[in-house]
Amino acid sequence: MFEKLHSLLPNFRREIWILAVGRLLLQIGTGFTLFYAPIFFVNEVGLSATLVGFALGSASISGVIGRFLGGSMADSPAWGRRKTLLLSAAVSAIADIFLALADGFPLLVIGNLFMGFGIGLYWPATEAAVADLTTVANRNEAFAITRLADSLGLGLGVMLGGIWISAVGNYRLLFVLDGVSFLVFFAVIYFAIGSTKKTAKVTHSPVAAWLHAFRDQGLMVYALVNILFTTYISQTQSTLPLYFRNFVTGREGEVGFSPEAIALLFSWHILCMVLFQMPIIRLFARFRNAQILMFSLLIWGVGFVLVWVTGVINSWAIFVAVIALAVFAIAIVSYTPAASAIVVDLAPESLRGVYLSVSSQCWAIGYFIGPTVGGWAMDQSPVVAHSFWLVTAAVMVVGLIILRYLDSLIKVKA
Repeated sequence: MFEKLHSLLPNFRREIWILAVGRLLLQIGTGFTLFYAPIFFVNEVGLSATLVGFALGSASISGVIGRFLGGSMADSPAWGRRKTLLLSAAVSAIADIFLALADGFPLLVIGNLFMGFGIGLYWPATEAAVADLTTVANRNEAFAITRLADSLGLGLGVMLGGIWISAVGNYRLLFVLDGVSFLVFFAVIYFAIGSTKKTAKVTHSPVAAWLHAFRDQGLMVYALVNILFTTYISQTQSTLPLYFRNFVTGREGEVGFSPEAIALLFSWHILCMVLFQMPIIRLFARFRNAQILMFSLLIWGVGFVLVWVTGVINSWAIFVAVIALAVFAIAIVSYTPAASAIVVDLAPESLRGVYLSVSSQCWAIGYFIGPTVGGWAMDQSPVVAHSFWLVTAAVMVVGLIILRYLDSLIKVKA
């Protein structure tokens, strides 16, 4: 039986599986806080949605710095992928100390600035490590496996966090548990992962490496559309839970889904990501990465229209929300492996860390735009809050135009 199960699994190097387990544990901690932090600081601490959105978005400010440093450090012989990941875990654990103690806006901002810096260091290094450990033939599937681990961990964290809030109501302990997950990830990397970067002569100084990346037309066009994708993802994680809590009609006509219902909805969302990840990546194996991203963008638009529907109908809102979150799951799992793989394809091998850092900067920008604009919209009248999702869906058209152009650039380069 075990031999049959093993034969069904992709044939990756051992380090890929270890890294996937580490990322799963890390995302469990993230799931404890990601969907509940906006609700906690708005409804329990008493901050406005605009202030909370800005505080969450402030992580992107330090995240920009972290990503610049993380990309250069990941490519540096003195640091490399492993040491950069260790530093990332340590900084992120410190961030959770501030978040657990936050009782107002200043500590909330400080905690998010530390968290943004730690996550900024993390993403270029972990994505470059996956690229190092794979070949062109199995790279998309490897990115899918590690993203699957992310999704599974996030889902477990959301589910366990929801159970904890329902039973005890202590939001602050969730930040402590998130900090513990970063320490566990530190231990996994320290004891089980060696250097992944092949020894190669350094041909670019850090400044020259970044200038080379910024002059790459394909990378810059991709970065433009990737900001849209990451803004969309940030809306589902920061604005959508608040919208469901404060604007959508719940059971028996009351305003807002209960925290328990929101926890179940996002647990369902993560479960769908886990179930759909590998079938989607295999279904689109014969398509170009830019084409896969076009499909993902169309699905995002459908999902946001469904969210609008949940806010304007007086019944069955919970059932439409279930469908919307399943649609978002398909959008995310079709996006993430293709997005990482397209950057690796564009990057010279010696500059993978820097190129992936540019891609990761899009997350910093998107996670600043998303919570900030979304928080503002949730502070307005119900008409504005509901219409916000239709406007968000309409922006998809701009992204499709950019992706068509990107696809033509990549075909010419090939």
